[in-house]
Amino acid sequence: MTPPDAFCRSTTPPLLVHRPVHQALARVVIAGVCGLAVWAGAIGPVQAQSGGIYSCVDAQGKRHTADRPIPECLDREQRLLNRDGSERRTVPPRMNAEERALAEERKRLQDQAAVAQKDAVRRDRNLMMRFPDEVAHTKAREAALDDLRRGIVGSERRLKELEDERKPLMAETEFYKQRKLPFKLKSKLEANDAQQQAQRDIIQNQQTELVRVNALYDAELARLKRLWAGAAPGSVPGEPPAPAHR
Repeated sequence: MTPPDAFCRSTTPPLLVHRPVHQALARVVIAGVCGLAVWAGAIGPVQAQSGGIYSCVDAQGKRHTADRPIPECLDREQRLLNRDGSERRTVPPRMNAEERALAEERKRLQDQAAVAQKDAVRRDRNLMMRFPDEVAHTKAREAALDDLRRGIVGSERRLKELEDERKPLMAETEFYKQRKLPFKLKSKLEANDAQQQAQRDIIQNQQTELVRVNALYDAELARLKRLWAGAAPGSVPGEPPAPAHR
C-alpha cells in the first residue's frame, strides 16, 4: 500500500508535468493536503494511547481485560493500565444506593472526627498558653472557688438574719394559740419562710457548683500535666474538659 505521504514526496505533481502554467498553484494545494495527512498520522497513536486498558479478576477468579469498564467486575476494583502496562489508577467498585449511603455516612463521620481533632488541638494550645505551669493553674482554681465560697458565706449570713427576724414573729404567735393568726402576721411568717428557703436553695446550688468546678479543674490539670510533659496538643485521650474558668 502506498504510504499516505508518498504522493507528497514527489517533487513534480504527476498529473501536471505537461502543464507548467498550473504547477505553482498545484504545489500549494498539494502542500496543504500533505500537511493534513502528516497531522492525522501524528495524532492517531496519541488517541489510541489515551483510552487505557481495564484489568480485573472477577468473583470466579477469571482475569479480564478490556478497553472499557468490565461488567463482570463492577462490584470490585479495576486497574486502569497504560498501553505500556504501567498502572494509571485504580477504579473503585460501583455502589448501589445502600452502599452509597453507608459510604456517605462513613465520610460524614470522618469529617466530623477531623473537625473534633482540630478543635482538640486548638483547645489544648489555648490551655497551655493560659496555664504555662501548675502554679498558674492553682491560682486560677482558687480564684474561681473563692467566688463561690464568698457567695455561700453571704447566703449563710442572710439565712441567719432571716432566722433572727423570725424569732419575734414566732413569739407573737403565742398570743394566738387556738386562734387564727392575723393576716399581717401570717403574711410576714410566710414571706420569711420563702426567703429562708430561697437562701437554702442558693447555698445548695453554690455547693454543687463548687464540686463541679473543682472536678473540672482536676480534669484540666490531669490533661495539662501530660501536655507539660511533652504530649502533642490534641493527642491526649479523652474529650478536652470544658473550661472551668471564666
